[in-house]
Amino acid sequence: MAAQRIFAMPFADVYPLYIAKVERKGHSKEDVDTVTRWLTGYDQDGLEAAVDERVDFETFFDQAPRLNPNASLITGVICGVRVEEIDDPLMQKIRYLDKLVDEVARGKKMSSILRGDDVAIPGGGR
Repeated sequence: MAAQRIFAMPFADVYPLYIAKVERKGHSKEDVDTVTRWLTGYDQDGLEAAVDERVDFETFFDQAPRLNPNASLITGVICGVRVEEIDDPLMQKIRYLDKLVDEVARGKKMSSILRGDDVAIPGGGR
């Protein structure tokens, strides 16, 4: 199953691809970190530890401090599938992150990407 291969893939293998994608469009690693922390509740140290420890996607989301309660507001199509219609909870979380990174790359305003959250999280979680 392709999904199981994605679940076992180290987050650290995909993370630099996210960064490269947004940097090609004139955005920064900090933007990727901001949306990742917003979605998962990791602080910057926790995010960096997950990358350094090469945890897989399943562990990355299982160990996430908390999924943002506004994650369900992330809608749209990623990889030809509507994220709000994905049945598997882990795959949906992965695609939520993909969608957020896509929005950064497209230059969407951070306040819109973070679904109206007033609190910027430049250095860490809440």
